[in-house]
This record gives sequence, structure tokens and C-alpha cells, in this order.
Amino acid sequence: MTLGRLRILALGVLFGIVAASAGAQQQRGDWWGHGPMGPGHMWSERMPGWGWGNMGPGQQQRMQRHWTYMNEGVPASYRGARSAVRATPEIIADGQSLYSENCASCHGAEGLGDGEAGRSLVPSPALLRWFVQMPMSGDEYLLWSISEGGERFGTDMPDFKEALSEEDIWKIIAYMRAGFP
Repeated sequence: MTLGRLRILALGVLFGIVAASAGAQQQRGDWWGHGPMGPGHMWSERMPGWGWGNMGPGQQQRMQRHWTYMNEGVPASYRGARSAVRATPEIIADGQSLYSENCASCHGAEGLGDGEAGRSLVPSPALLRWFVQMPMSGDEYLLWSISEGGERFGTDMPDFKEALSEEDIWKIIAYMRAGFP
């Protein structure tokens, strides 16, 4: 399978959409293409603009981390990472304070990617309010993303591994998972 097709499949998994492959699979007439479901059931026809070739550079950059995670996992130093921080009211309050100081300027006060500093970024900051609810947003993924930032993927997300302790990062994650109260 080509890198482009893997990326499209990753999009489908991420957003609950069955991603369609081009070429041979469509010609077979199976569920990836037009087959028994008939015309119009191919996801790219139902959702214009979707598909790796139709994504803007910002979308492609954003998807690089997701693709890497789905195909390679997290770096070894983050594999199996699990938070030992319990989401108590005190921890969530600490997480809110840490989030406000370190994340809200780009990701917005409520995790909607609408922070003042993030408005000029390409790609735009992640919509954390929704993203932390997705199945791929496991502990190891979130710890890796916050700790390492986005330099590897060409985004402006700074790394926080030196600025914040691992416990502080877990507090931020607990706050986000509590729904940005």
C-alpha cells in the first residue's frame, strides 16, 4: 500500500469514515469503491475536499503526527505511558492553571483552537476539546504530543518536555479530559 493510501486510510479511521482506495480496488467493485452500494457511496464523492490529494498543506501537516502514530506508534520513550494522576478537583484546577499559562494562547481557553497566538499558525492549532475524546488520544499519544511538540511534523507546536514536568503534563491532560470545565 502506498504512503498516500495509508494516509487516506488514517483519515478514515480518525474520523469514522471508511476511506476509499483508488485504482484496483474500485475496479473490483467491492465496498471500497462503487460496487454493491452503488454510485455516490465512495467517501470522497460524499465529502468533497476530503482525501490526501485534496487537503491543503495545513491539513497534511496536521495529519502527519496521526499517520506516524497509526503506522509507527509513539517513540520508545513514550510507549506504554499511563497517567498516574487522578482527576480530582484539585488536579483539574491545577491542570486548568497550567493549560491557561502554556496552551490557551494557541489552543484557546476552551480548547477550540481559537487562541490569539494561534490565529496565524499553519496548520491551525488542534481542536483539543474534541480531540481528547477521540480513541487515538490515549495517554502515550498525548504525553508524546505535548512533550515533543510539532517540530518533527513541521508545525509550530512547541515542545514542553523541558518547560513542564511530566506530572504537570498529566494534570493538563486530566483538565482537558474533564471537558475544559
